[in-house]
Amino acid sequence: MRRFRVRRTFPSRLPRTRTGRRRLVQAVMAVCVLALLPATWLRVTTDDRLRTTADVPRTDVAVVFGAGLWDGEPSPYLAHRLDAAAELYRAGRIEVVLVTGDNSREEYDEPDAMRTYLTRHGVPDTRIVSDYAGFDTWDSCVRAKKIFGVDRAVLISQGFHIRRAVALCRTAGVTSYGIGVDDRHDITWYYGTTRELLAAGKAALDAAFRPDPHFLGPREAGVERALEEASARAGG
Repeated sequence: MRRFRVRRTFPSRLPRTRTGRRRLVQAVMAVCVLALLPATWLRVTTDDRLRTTADVPRTDVAVVFGAGLWDGEPSPYLAHRLDAAAELYRAGRIEVVLVTGDNSREEYDEPDAMRTYLTRHGVPDTRIVSDYAGFDTWDSCVRAKKIFGVDRAVLISQGFHIRRAVALCRTAGVTSYGIGVDDRHDITWYYGTTRELLAAGKAALDAAFRPDPHFLGPREAGVERALEEASARAGG
């Protein structure tokens, strides 16, 4: 019985000519440059807007972005953001904290967990305003401006995220300084840093096309009322 060998042929994956290989290298380099452009844009446009809790200019409102819950409590990364906000409040550098996060499910409520944490750390409940529809950074920035009437703010997040927050809030009409809190470089930090390369591309698209947030809703006066109370206490 004769055995037949079946020869499998595969298409050549690499160009065989010198010109083809050169064009492939040029194409790869072009893709890399295009991929890095959004991250470069974030760095160039925000270098002069980054501060620490010690030197950030006094500003009425701080915005803290959600960063996940663990068993209903702020994750360590989110807790560090909230600690920075509480420190600014105790130092008299801010008057009101706008906590913005995800409450798309009844059993998951970032803003209320953030509020509870801040009150435990010395921030009065009346100085905390909750945004329950901050589903991503762009949504939080647009809603801070259009829903809560925030024109100027201190933004608080991790270092790997803060440039994107500052750039997007400026695009949304919120003049801001950013505080990137320090964290140990664990697997979460490395994941967040890597993720930002992709998120920078989305940020560039958001800045270019300025889409409506997932949920806009009516104007809310929470920040205005909290600032009025702060002014009344200062004057009284």
